[in-house]
Amino acid sequence: MVELGRLNTLAVVKHVDFGVYLDGDEFGEILLPSRFVPSSGVDVGDDIEVFVYLDSEDQPIATTETPNIMVGEAALMTVKDVNRFGAFLDWGLSKDLFVPFNEQHRHMEEGRSYVVYAYIDEITERIAATSKLDRFLPDSSPYFKAGQAVDLTICGRSDLGFKAVVDNKVLGLIFNSDAIRPLKYGMQLKGFIKNVRADKKLDISLQRTNKAALDSLSEKVLAFITEQGGTTHLTDKSSPDEIAAAFGVSKSSYKKALGKLYKQRLIEITPEQISLVKK
Repeated sequence: MVELGRLNTLAVVKHVDFGVYLDGDEFGEILLPSRFVPSSGVDVGDDIEVFVYLDSEDQPIATTETPNIMVGEAALMTVKDVNRFGAFLDWGLSKDLFVPFNEQHRHMEEGRSYVVYAYIDEITERIAATSKLDRFLPDSSPYFKAGQAVDLTICGRSDLGFKAVVDNKVLGLIFNSDAIRPLKYGMQLKGFIKNVRADKKLDISLQRTNKAALDSLSEKVLAFITEQGGTTHLTDKSSPDEIAAAFGVSKSSYKKALGKLYKQRLIEITPEQISLVKK
């Protein structure tokens, strides 16, 4: 089955002067124009991985170019043009990606970039995009587990923290206290599921929070204090920015590492400083 707006591996069925035709199953024969045919040549029966979309006449066409976004994905994309019908995004293909006015969270402007989600319009069957992410992405999911590594796209801000698209499937939240590095709208990065709430909403962390990660951080903190001559003024009262600059972790994680070292009687903690326990 050919997936419109996605990569497909299709077989060559015949050669023509202007390219080759591929077996498009229910779409019939799909043209791969000459400029995209591998320079090494292809024979009838050979398989080629192509991206399938609709041309300006709404006919399926194939390309070996990789677009900036595929159906079912979210990414930061730049507006090339705006007219009375909507906005057109730089798709990385000869045809731009259309965003109807009613699918714009706020009026899009030429030259600016927005996080959008690509989908197939049920009425026109055309590929389009929307910046109204919550129309297609739920804010909860039962399919994630705490500690799981995920791909993130920062898509907004709230009083609590940063909103993110998680694995192109669901919306999650990075609390301000877990934003251990500067985050910007549209940024794509790796993260981890910190917590799956009772309502299946996802709290996201930019660092692992399991036992192995805590052990590793505790060792780094101990080495840091030793390098400082046995005493540091970077305490559990220090600012999140100071802690992130020193260890690249949240204040919460740093406090857990200090607690672990304190229970092991390796450090002494006062409001002003942290010191190694003298043996």
